[in-house]
Amino acid sequence: MIAVLAILLFVVYLCFFFPLEPKEKKVEEKSPKYTAQMKKLWQVAQTSMKERKPFKAEKALLTILKFDEKNAAAYNRLGILYAKGQKYDEAVECFEIAQSLDNNPASIHNVGLIYLETGAYEKAAMAFRQAIALEGDVPSRHIALAKAEEKMGNMKKSIQALESAYELDPKVSILRQILAIYEETGDTEAATVTAARIEEQITKDNAAKKRKAAKAIEKRPLGHAAIRNVRKTASKNVSVAKKPTSDKASVAPSHTNRRIIKPHAGRKRI
Repeated sequence: MIAVLAILLFVVYLCFFFPLEPKEKKVEEKSPKYTAQMKKLWQVAQTSMKERKPFKAEKALLTILKFDEKNAAAYNRLGILYAKGQKYDEAVECFEIAQSLDNNPASIHNVGLIYLETGAYEKAAMAFRQAIALEGDVPSRHIALAKAEEKMGNMKKSIQALESAYELDPKVSILRQILAIYEETGDTEAATVTAARIEEQITKDNAAKKRKAAKAIEKRPLGHAAIRNVRKTASKNVSVAKKPTSDKASVAPSHTNRRIIKPHAGRKRI
């Protein structure tokens, strides 16, 4: 009997303190006033950064983080602001917090750029590789990795990274970076091949520009002078169409429609 009573008490305890259906967490809806205030702060931060007003931008971003401590975008912007002001420790801290809140490759890439700027090339290369693993279709990530590898003396890895960037975005500037490495290492054969690739790419780019210009001319709307000529031609055609062809139309008007000129009162008739 005692055992049954104990079981019943345990069941009641579970029902009250550990319900079968978990309670749904209520999502707090942001008020329109809060949303408008945050939007205004973002506008102030972005405008201040463009106008090179770091203190005003920093104040706006810190205010955003005061209301929303898990705003990864605000931490990322603040990190960029600190990096521009050469406050590298603060910038790295902001980027790392942003990356912990949102596994964003841009934050990892920004950390790599700061490591690259401060001479921590191994950490920079590691950060760029992580960013490429998350988002490998951005040429700038491969170019940054190539720079870090070059700084560490890993020329072969640097060229591989640049070739990956060139595959994503075939630009002459990337080929020239590859050429510079070959010239620095004394690989004349590879340098000659790369120089030929540069000339070929320049030819392709010029042809593409000509095609683009030709398409732009075809799609270009008529200018004011052309529109006036079209209107004149249309009006002439209309006037010719309305011109009467009968002989009666050429008869002079009757005398009733003529204007009678009276002599001046003070003028003598001759």
